[in-house]
Amino acid sequence: MEILLNNQLRVINEPYTLQQLLNEVVGQTQTGIAVAVNNSVIPKADWPAHFIEHQDNVLLIKATQGG
Repeated sequence: MEILLNNQLRVINEPYTLQQLLNEVVGQTQTGIAVAVNNSVIPKADWPAHFIEHQDNVLLIKATQGG
């Protein structure tokens, strides 16, 4: 199935959870991350149970430190 991840086309297998996607893209360290699917923020507690659907638009935002 095809999704958009930060405006980049990505092909993934079904079924696929948001947690699985983040494990693949970000790795195990997932602090300071916010995720929205189709313009709705998904709470971190819901990531393991939130299934990604064909043509979902996933926005991944990672907080950074700087000055």
